[in-house]
Amino acid sequence: MDCIIREMRKEEYYLLDDFLYEAIYIPDGMKAPPKSIISCPELQEYIIDFGQRKHDKAIVAEIQGNVVGAIWVRIMNDYGHIDNNTPSLAMSIYKEYRGLGIGTSLLKRLLSVERLAGYSKISLSVQKSNYAVRMYKKVGFTVVDENSEEYIMAISL
Repeated sequence: MDCIIREMRKEEYYLLDDFLYEAIYIPDGMKAPPKSIISCPELQEYIIDFGQRKHDKAIVAEIQGNVVGAIWVRIMNDYGHIDNNTPSLAMSIYKEYRGLGIGTSLLKRLLSVERLAGYSKISLSVQKSNYAVRMYKKVGFTVVDENSEEYIMAISL
């Protein structure tokens, strides 16, 4: 299966609604929240007016002409916020495409792009029980803070 990793086009920014919803971690046995949950202000911070802020950047994975995954960063006061110079990351892959290395490919490309753009760090927030924690650690993210449910992780570029 050929997967193309590329910058998200402006006309595709509307897809971030779906990918934001897909990024919500649902532990096994838990019922998924309604899609309307992404209307909450704390979640809208990840996508509202995307592309209009200086530090916004999004990359997608495309298979057979369909976008199947996205990773994006912006400097925002979100769950993974560590300072006003560090972009926070969000990412998701449609369920049927998980476990194929697409997330790792997206993550590595984004880190490279952000390093070339002059950023020194990227941060994120992830549920402790989320299988993605292993992927983040594998590419070099470390835990910089935590609460009972989540890790705040960062990577130096």
